[in-house]
Parts: sequence; C-alpha cells; structure tokens
Amino acid sequence: MEIARVVAPPLRLAWCPASRRWGRRKGRPPCPSSLPGPRHDHAVKRPGGEAAGGRSVNGAAPAPAPAPAEAPAKAPQRRQRRGPHDVEDEAWGLLRESVVRYCGSPLGTIAACDPNDASPLNYDQVFIRDFVPSGIAFLLKGDYEIVRNFILHTLQLQSWEKTMDCHSPGQGLMPASFKVRVVPLDGDDDVTEEVLDPDFGEAAIGRVAPVDSGLWWIILLRAYGKCSGDLSVQERIDVQTGIKMILKLCLADGFDMFPTLLVTDGSCMIDRRMGIHGHPLEIQALFYSALLCAREMLTPEDGSADLIRALNSRLIALSFHIREYYWLDKRKLNEIYRYKTEEYSYDAVNKFNIYPDQIPPWLVEWIPPKGGYFIGNLQPAHMDFRFFSLGNLWSIVSSLATSHQSDAILDLVEAKWSDLVADMPMKICYPALEDQEWKFITGSDPKNTAWSYHNGGSWPTLLWQLTVACIKVDRSEIAAKAVEVAERRIANDKWPEYYDTKRARFIGKQSRLFQTWTIAGFLVAKQLLENPDKSRILWNNEDEEILNAMNRMTDASNLKRRRGRKGLRKTYIV
Repeated sequence: MEIARVVAPPLRLAWCPASRRWGRRKGRPPCPSSLPGPRHDHAVKRPGGEAAGGRSVNGAAPAPAPAPAEAPAKAPQRRQRRGPHDVEDEAWGLLRESVVRYCGSPLGTIAACDPNDASPLNYDQVFIRDFVPSGIAFLLKGDYEIVRNFILHTLQLQSWEKTMDCHSPGQGLMPASFKVRVVPLDGDDDVTEEVLDPDFGEAAIGRVAPVDSGLWWIILLRAYGKCSGDLSVQERIDVQTGIKMILKLCLADGFDMFPTLLVTDGSCMIDRRMGIHGHPLEIQALFYSALLCAREMLTPEDGSADLIRALNSRLIALSFHIREYYWLDKRKLNEIYRYKTEEYSYDAVNKFNIYPDQIPPWLVEWIPPKGGYFIGNLQPAHMDFRFFSLGNLWSIVSSLATSHQSDAILDLVEAKWSDLVADMPMKICYPALEDQEWKFITGSDPKNTAWSYHNGGSWPTLLWQLTVACIKVDRSEIAAKAVEVAERRIANDKWPEYYDTKRARFIGKQSRLFQTWTIAGFLVAKQLLENPDKSRILWNNEDEEILNAMNRMTDASNLKRRRGRKGLRKTYIV
C-alpha cells in the first residue's frame, strides 16, 4: 500500500544541506493544542522511538516510565463515587487527550487512548465512523476547527490510489481509518515530515471495505454546516466533487433488483463475520440519511441534474422497501406465520418466498403486543429477525421510519429494557448467536462468542444515537434513563469499548479501555439532553415529496393486487 502524502506546511523548518531543501527539524514539538481545556505539548514521534514530550503524533500515551528505586510505594487509594459533573469533566479531559494533531492542527481522535495498552493494534488510528461522535461533541461545544480539518483531510484521502491484489475499488470509497506518521524527508534522517497513512480495508481483519465511512462523512459534513453556520466548506468544489463521487459509487447500476445497498459481511460498525451480508439495516438507514443530506448540500448545476434525479428516485424506492418489507410487529409476524410459499404471480403476498418455519422460537415469545422494529436483513427466502440497535435508531433519526414506526421502536425498547439496556446501554444486536448457530454463522469467531463484542455485546457509544432518536420523537425521558444507568459505572470501569453477558454485567473480555467513542457518545448524550434543540443538526425531516410518492405507491400496490399488472399506469421499482 502506498502512503498518502497529504503534507501541510511544517511549523518549524530547518535547512538540510544534503537534500538542499527545507523540512521539519526532528524532535521539535508543534504548537500546543488550540482546543479549550488543559493544554499539552504534543511532540512529533521519532521513527522507532518515543515522542518528545511523552506522546506520539497519534495521541496515544507511551508506556509509563518505571518509578525511581528510591521513590516510596504509594498506599492504594479507595475508589470514590463520582458525581455527574466529575464524570463529565473527566470525559472531556480524556476526549482532548485523544486528539491527533497534524502539522500543529487538530485533525481527529484516536480510537482508544489506554496508557497501559502495550499492543494497540489499529486502535491508535483515527477511524471515520469512530470520530463522528467526537466530532459532534466538539461541534456542540463550539470547537469547529477539528471537524473542519477532519472533513477536508479525509476528503483528500478519498481520491488516493487503493489496491488489493491488483484490484482497485470505486473512486468514491472513503478510508476506514488513517494514521499520522512521521517519516524522513526524501530519505534524509535529519529532516522529517508528517504524512497521512490511510487504510481502505487492505490491512483490516478480513480485508473488508468500509461502506459506511463515506455515508458518515456526508452526515458529519451536513452537521458541521448546520451547527457552525459555515456553509463555505460544503460549497467548495472539491467537497462537492467528493459528495458526488460517494453518490455515484452508491447509486451505480448492478444486478440487484432491490433499492437497498448490497454489501459484504463486516462492512459497517459490525466489522467481523456476523451473518449480516446482503442488505443489512444499518447500511440502509445510513444510506437513506446520507442521500437526504447530500441532496440538501448539492449545489444546482447542469452536470448534477442526472445524479439528483437518480438520488430522488432511489430515496422513494428505498423508503417504500424498508417501511413495507423490513417492518415487524405482532400483526406482521402473525401474517408471516400464515404465509403461503412458492407463489408465482405479480400480486404475490409472500414476495420474497419466506418460509414460515424460519420464524425463530425466541421471537414468538419476545415480540411485545405494543411495539415493533425493522428486521436486520432481507433477501430472497431469508429474513434476519434479530434486532439491530443502530439501524433502528438511525431509521428514526433519518425519518426512514414513519412517525408510527418510530414510536413503536421506542415502545419496544421500553418493553424490552432488561434485554436491550439492562446494566449498561445498549445491545448492539439481540439476541446473540449461540452454539451451532454461532459456529456456522461466525466461523467459530472467538471474539464474537455469545453475548460478547458484536454478538449481543453492549456498546455505550450507542447512547448518543439513542438520545437523538428519543429527542426527535419527544421521548427524551427514555434517553435520560439510559444515561443515568451508564453514569453509575462507566467512569469507574474506565470507559470500556463494550460489555459482555446478557445484562452487560462484565467489561468485555477483549474490550479496550478509555475507548474514545464511548467517551464521546456519553458526552453527546449529556449535551443533547441539556440542549435538545441542538439535535436538529442530525435529524432528517420527513420529505413531503417522498411522502406523496409513498402514498401513490401504496395505492398502486393495492390496485395491483385487485386488478393485476395491467391496472398500473406508473410503476416504481421497489
């Protein structure tokens, strides 16, 4: 993989006679952070050594130095219960500690910043999806610079050459993550420069391209403009081009008959094999939200007319498809239970040939009389009946769900609180895959054992999506209750990445501590509960054009069932 050289002017320059050019003098620290709060001197990390000033360019703290032999041993201190403000203050301090600087300017936050982690793997990188809650937290705080820098620098990485085994993905692909590296300038060890080293999936476990990165980038770009009032960023030619490249990649024609995005397993937050390949709800909800955000930001011009028409057509088809075929409540479950199969006709009720025996026994007892949710996936002869939190919550935020469906999703969360929240919000999916099902679907993944990690683990970062969804439908008391549950232990547990067991009683067996999006998700939830109106920077309101088209499609569908195929004057691909 080639290193992406996105080089900004260095802060301190030195003349190197051997290379006859200017470059950064090795070991000189850049300017201190311009972010509010405690200031730290972050130094450039020397290749193969520690950073001057005790911290690497990527924000990770080095292993603590051994105490001098003559230093007396400190007596262990009793753990004290923190108050709400103490927890928030600690969270802000940790979030600022995780900030990555590039040529002196804040650029993002690393995934985790545990000083005792000797093997950080790729947790010392800036992930696109992980930075979103950090970016929202800074925006709500009025710190716009870091988000602006993140948007523009990741945009430059979008067009960088990316290959795996001589194959290149589409041009609009955003990287999963990147790292700031310090390298010798043209091979001269006396002068160094900072470069951005992106990962588009070539080094990821499973080598999966991050489909959700570009979608989150568009959502964050819109949030930046609405919160800061600075629309000049989204109006820039390079930014407009970046939006179009992502849209063209997502809207490209293929063999699929459905308007949903077809992706491989592990291409989103659940980035390991978990049986979500096909048309997972999380991707569809983010896709719908990104399409609405992009349509709002695209500047009208002749060259984008065809793209906007394709975008509008996809929005209508996607909303109908998800609302009609992914929705599940007690009435719908009973309808599936009575399905006839092998229907060959244009007016078939069981369009995807779902066999009623697919209904899992746990679901029959679990579905509440009041409430419902969007299933996790839909393909021919296959429905994934698991509840996936992020997809359902973002369906509310993006208005992919109707107002009735949005209320029903939160009704289910309340009814199944002991399953979905329990001792720490919130289950990434429910229920867990166990025994033979776990073995066959995950490939016996030791990290995704039952009720751990992506297989039914509890992820505190989902607090912020839950809060935005609850505020949007005027039910913020649900989010406040979840935040209160998290606040009891999350700081004492050192801000874990995820929790294990059915009730989230244990810190995850491989969970990183001081996980940045756990910290940021908590802060965003607290900020939005204090200022609910600010959540509007993330909402997508119900679109009247889509609503009218949906009504026409519903009428057309009913007419089609009554009169057959010839009764339709206008059709939509759903």
